[in-house]
Amino acid sequence: MTDRHLQTPIMHRVVESNGLVFLGGVTADDESLDMAGQTLQVLTKIDQYLAVAGTDNSKLLSATIFLTDLGQKPQMDTVWKTWLAKDDLPARATVGVADLGGNALIEVVITATK
Repeated sequence: MTDRHLQTPIMHRVVESNGLVFLGGVTADDESLDMAGQTLQVLTKIDQYLAVAGTDNSKLLSATIFLTDLGQKPQMDTVWKTWLAKDDLPARATVGVADLGGNALIEVVITATK
């Protein structure tokens, strides 16, 4: 059985299937923030989306993080490490991209378990 939550015109933000929870790419609402600020905003939204599916960030399996400037990865990592317990770190890839649209600096895609 598949459950879909938080529909937008092009996708559902949260999809649950077979005990897994998939989040589409999450970006910050306030693109005027610096990397740390946008990262915090993204992670706060991820917490909200995971809660819709009845799970939380301790159940992350994988994360793919897209950054428009890999030179700012240390700022993102600082916020990331305060968001997750050391024992709950997921498998992760951080990918540099040329553009995420607008002034977005970061986009995160998550897979979690229930």
